[in-house]
Amino acid sequence: MSASTLEHTARPRRSRTRSRTVNARPALVLSALKPHQYDLRRDCASLVCPDCETWVPITGLRSTAPKVVPHDTGRTGKDAAVRCRLGSNRLVTVDVSLKRWQEHLEDGHAETGHRRKTTVRRKPKVMVAPAVSQIAAQRQASADNERGNDRPLWQLRTEQWAATESAVRDADTRRAQFPVGEAPLGAPPVPLKTLHPGRRAS
Repeated sequence: MSASTLEHTARPRRSRTRSRTVNARPALVLSALKPHQYDLRRDCASLVCPDCETWVPITGLRSTAPKVVPHDTGRTGKDAAVRCRLGSNRLVTVDVSLKRWQEHLEDGHAETGHRRKTTVRRKPKVMVAPAVSQIAAQRQASADNERGNDRPLWQLRTEQWAATESAVRDADTRRAQFPVGEAPLGAPPVPLKTLHPGRRAS
């Protein structure tokens, strides 16, 4: 296998480099970053590169010209070796002390430490109340089932009509005796016989 077919991966990010190259971009000010985006401890001085969003060591933290080391955009030994041209060798302005950075970091933990994961409580689904007509139909169906006793439907209907036939015909007869038109609610009953008022004697 030739060397040209090998896939190069991101190189390790060394904490100390001998490169004297300095990025022409303005220096990266630490106070412009959030406390959790950089680390000022001497053994692991590093920050999140704003251009490729990877953790990168800071070289020369105690010197007059600390800067971001040359680095690739991916994970070391895993992603492709793509050099971060914008963020490599960029100067860093350390305007935050180690003590002040630790205080900011502790304050951030104190603000978020008391937060708890809220449990989403879903409202129970309420059954829709059936309409009056539906309730009557259910009752009628249950009554029919109780009276049916596995008899044919036509036989059950015949028996129901025989039980109510006399009442229905009586209602039809009384309805035919009323004159055409609707009677007002609460009014006295309409006389069925023709009235012939007589003349009052003087």
